[in-house]
Amino acid sequence: MTGTIDQKAVDTVRCLAADVVKGANSGHPGAPMGCAPMAHVLFNKFMTYNPKNPKFINRDRFVLSNGHGCALQYIMLHLTGYDVSIEDLKQFRQLDSKTPGHPEVNDTPGIEVTTGPLGQGISNAVGLAAAEAHYAATFNRPGYNLFDNYTYCILGDGCLQEGVSAEAISLAGHWKLGKLIALYDDNAITIDGSTDVSFTEDVIKRFDAYDWHTIVVGDGDNDLASIEKAIEEAKSVTDKPTLIKIKTTIGYGSLNQGEEKVHGSPLSDDDIKQVKEKFGFNPEQKYFVPQEVYDLYATRAQQGAEAEEAWNALFAQYKTEFSEEANEIERRFSGKLPQGWEAALPRFTPSDPAVATRKLSEGVLTSLSDVLPELLGGSADLTGSNLTRWKKAVDFQHPSTGLGDYSGRYFRYGVREHGMFAIMNGLTAYGGNIPFGGTFLNFLTYGWGAARLSALSHLRVIYVMTHDSIGLGEDGPTHQPIETLVLTRATPNMMTFRPADGNEVSGTYLVAIENQHRPSVIALSRQNLPQLEGSSVEAVRRGGYVLQEAQDAKLILVATGSEVSLAVEAAKELAAQGVPTRVVSMPCTEIYDEQPQEYKDTVLSAGIPIISIEALGVTGWERYSHAQVGMRSFGASAPIKALYNKFDITVEATVAKAKKVIAYYESAGYVPKVDLNF
Repeated sequence: MTGTIDQKAVDTVRCLAADVVKGANSGHPGAPMGCAPMAHVLFNKFMTYNPKNPKFINRDRFVLSNGHGCALQYIMLHLTGYDVSIEDLKQFRQLDSKTPGHPEVNDTPGIEVTTGPLGQGISNAVGLAAAEAHYAATFNRPGYNLFDNYTYCILGDGCLQEGVSAEAISLAGHWKLGKLIALYDDNAITIDGSTDVSFTEDVIKRFDAYDWHTIVVGDGDNDLASIEKAIEEAKSVTDKPTLIKIKTTIGYGSLNQGEEKVHGSPLSDDDIKQVKEKFGFNPEQKYFVPQEVYDLYATRAQQGAEAEEAWNALFAQYKTEFSEEANEIERRFSGKLPQGWEAALPRFTPSDPAVATRKLSEGVLTSLSDVLPELLGGSADLTGSNLTRWKKAVDFQHPSTGLGDYSGRYFRYGVREHGMFAIMNGLTAYGGNIPFGGTFLNFLTYGWGAARLSALSHLRVIYVMTHDSIGLGEDGPTHQPIETLVLTRATPNMMTFRPADGNEVSGTYLVAIENQHRPSVIALSRQNLPQLEGSSVEAVRRGGYVLQEAQDAKLILVATGSEVSLAVEAAKELAAQGVPTRVVSMPCTEIYDEQPQEYKDTVLSAGIPIISIEALGVTGWERYSHAQVGMRSFGASAPIKALYNKFDITVEATVAKAKKVIAYYESAGYVPKVDLNF
């Protein structure tokens, strides 16, 4: 081994990266080997962290946006003393290991957000940095900088090519997030080969246009001093985020360095041996870390532990002067909700006027804004349509704009659905926040990559999706969601709500907020809906319930959202024709699925024909019903009444179908049970 202890540490990371990926016979050695110098400078010179307490509130946040290079992150966590052992590195990409194929926030101590889908990490980092700015503005006091952490992010060419990153990066520049520092691994290689074939833009000019501070480091393979100097400069710029473009060689040290061959395949045994020889290591030793390298990182980790001790002492003093604020910080980061918060939820009776559920949602958010200060709202340029902003809300903006300040809780995301969703993931991951964001339901899929990660990461993010069916009317099939809720209902750990009236809207928010580890998609109507007899706030906790019972029912109508009132009217007509009909409201199928079988047997009871009604795609309702009223095609542009008539989503069409279904099963002599689970 040659050179300084810093160089030895860098080369240790490179050799470990080759071993870790080879051990799994799967993975990406190139990025870890190329990024080893910048990672070492970050973790050894700048980042504040305490491996003994990975959740230290004021720790610096690190995001590896090019998550395929996660061997690098696992190695750094191991070297700095997190609960990631050499044995864990040997279990890279193996079943139930702490070191999965891409970083996952719930699997590995020290991972802040789940990355891998490119562009998501840097977008999450914008949310993490915005969260720090918000907490600093809300709780810091003279002499008490409780919140002043940095967010560091390593990202690659692929991240910069994904559209979501452009959305989030643009917002970061607008918000002037000075504590966000991104290190761009400029290795000029993607899977297809040189970036000359597809990515030739001037990245620095682009970031200059986004109002970021930009720095270039010409030799990211060896020039540790320049990397250090660049990060120091970035920290000195407080009114802009910083991009540091660092020229690196992918797979540095490999015989195939600088080529796409080292991106996604293990190095050969011979190549690994020559890498180790080149860097002064024993070519026969695997997973080797010199003691002096462990000692180097242990010193930095100890400094982080001391930083936490100092922070705890500062917080204790803060608590003597600002006890209310201190208690609020502790409550939020513990995940506890304010006692009795749910009392603020509005409640309704059938005598109350008909109101669109998007308007009812606005009422709930307004009521909760004072009792849940961790609730952070926003919209993708549809505030007046989504009705997501309460009247007293202050916008989250840099104070210099005169448009708000960092203590503001309402985020103007612009026409950036995907960026909004990914930023909300970051806001949640920081801790102590419950973000919600609005757009039309049909545009949920514009940002689906981030929404899916909300579910995979177990993040409480609330998607307020209005204009939820063909009921939005004249805007037509480009805006009318058909298949969207099929997707959300099929997604593990995601809750899909389509409330039918005011009580169910309140109940939806009750359940969404109570569930700390699941995102919620709330589908809300544009059109007015009546307040229903039999609905309640608490009933939503069951997912589905009997809204109106009928003695000796011969039919069950199960519906969601705007079609529940249609089901009620159809049941009245059927009753008048001698067909007693039970009406079931199903605001959330996922919650209903989790109920005891004994309860579900009282709702969608065996031996009774069931028809579902929903003005979206019928796919998926076969699980709960024998026949369906709904959409089997795209919608059309027309007033709502004409649309419902055209697509046979009416009382008359439901009654006619009910008669056919009942007659069929009477002749068959048997009604099969629905929702079977073996």
